[in-house]
Amino acid sequence: MPLVESGEIKRLLIRAPRGFGGSSDFSNGMAIIVLEDWAERRSANEIIVDIRSRLSDLAGIRAFPIMRQAFGRGVGKPVQFVIGGPSYEELAQWRDIMIEKAKENHKLIGLDHDYQETKPQLRVVIDRERAADLGVSISHIGRTLESMLGSRLVTTFMRDGEEYDVIVEGNRENQSTATDMENIYVRSDRSQELIPLSNLVSIEEFADASSLNRYNRMRSITLEANLAEDYSLGEALDYLNDLAATYLPAEAVISYKGPSLDYQDSGSSMNFVFLLALGIVFLVLAAQFESFIHPMVIMLTVPLATLGALVGLWLTGQSLNIYSQIGIIMLIGLAAKNGILIVEFSNQLRDRGVEFQQAILQASTQRLRPILMTGITTAAGAIPLVMASGAGAETRFVIGVVVLSGILLATFFTLIVIPVAYSLFARNSSSPEAVAKQLEIELQDD
Repeated sequence: MPLVESGEIKRLLIRAPRGFGGSSDFSNGMAIIVLEDWAERRSANEIIVDIRSRLSDLAGIRAFPIMRQAFGRGVGKPVQFVIGGPSYEELAQWRDIMIEKAKENHKLIGLDHDYQETKPQLRVVIDRERAADLGVSISHIGRTLESMLGSRLVTTFMRDGEEYDVIVEGNRENQSTATDMENIYVRSDRSQELIPLSNLVSIEEFADASSLNRYNRMRSITLEANLAEDYSLGEALDYLNDLAATYLPAEAVISYKGPSLDYQDSGSSMNFVFLLALGIVFLVLAAQFESFIHPMVIMLTVPLATLGALVGLWLTGQSLNIYSQIGIIMLIGLAAKNGILIVEFSNQLRDRGVEFQQAILQASTQRLRPILMTGITTAAGAIPLVMASGAGAETRFVIGVVVLSGILLATFFTLIVIPVAYSLFARNSSSPEAVAKQLEIELQDD
C-alpha cells in the first residue's frame, strides 16, 4: 500500500485464500500488481527488490515477487527445475536434499517447490489379521467405506427407453469427521453378525500436497527460484544440474519447464540458426567468387566479431541470452564485408598483373579508408542502442553492445588476419575474371 500511495503502483488486486489456479489449498494467496508508466516510477527490478525486503520481515510468511515473463509465458519464476521419479515419497526426499544444498547459493532467490504437504488428510489402515479372524473380507470393508463415505455405482435400470445409474451413498451429515466411522458396521461372512468398522480399522492423520503433479507422464516435483541481478539463468541451471548429479541417484530424471525449458531449447535452436547463417553466407560468397578458398578467408572475420561481442558482454556484465544471440547472428553479415573489400580488390589487382604479395599489401593499404569508414559508421549506428533508456532498454542495450564491440574488434583485426590468411590459402587461386580471360584467350587461339 505505501507503493500505491507513492504512485508507483497503478492497480493492486489481492486474491485470497484460493491461491494460484483456484487451488483448494487455503494457505496460499496472490497479489496482482500493475505498475505505472516507466517514466513515473523506478525500474521493475528495483520495485521487486523493495517488495521482497518488506515481505521478508513477516513471520511465518513466504512471499515471492514474480515478474511477468516475456513471449506470452505468463507469470512464473525463471528457474523451473523438474525432478521426476518413481514415487512421491522418494521425490520428496530428493527435493529436501536439493533444497538444502541449493539454499547455500544466495543468488537463487525465493527458492520454492510445488509439492507442499499442507493439506490434512486421513489414511485408513485395516487390521488384516483381526478382519480375517472375524470373517470380514478386505474387499467388503473397501466397498462399505466407498458406499458410506463416498458413492458407488451398483447397477443400472431401464425406464422409457433410457438407462439410469443406481448409486449407493451414505448420508452427507455422517461424513464430516473421522469419528463418524464408529457408526459404520460390516457383516461377518462367517457369523453373519454386524461388527463395528472401528474394531477393524485405525485412522492416521497426515499432511500431503493438494495436487500430485506429473510432467511428461512421470511423477514430478518442480523447484522454482528467482535470480539475483548478476546471476544468469544458464549459471543457475548448471548449478542445479551439478547438485543433481552429485547428490541424487541415477534413477532421478531431470527436465525443465517454463523459461528454463525455453532457454534450453533456444540454445540448441540458436546454434542451428548460427550454423545455417554461416552456411548461407559462405555459399553466396562462393557463388560470387566462383571459389571456395576466398569465402573461407573472408569468413575468418566472423570468429573475430564473435570474440568482440563476447568481450563486450563480459565488460558490461551482460549474459548470453536470446537478444545477444540475435546480435551475434547479425554480425555474420556485418563483419564479412571488411574481408570482402580486401579479397575482392586483391583479386582485381592480380588480374591487372600485380605480383601476389604486392597485391595484398596494396589492397590492404588502399582499402583501409573504406574499411574504417564502414566500420565506424556501423559502430556509430549501434551507439543509440547502447545509450537507450526507458521501457525495453535492457534488450536494446544488449544488442547494441554486441554490435558495437563485435564490429570494433573485427574491424581492427581484419587488417591483420585477412591479409595473412589470403597469403597462406589463396596463393594458387584466381578470380572469376581471370577464368573468363583465360577462356577468351583459348577461344581466340581456336
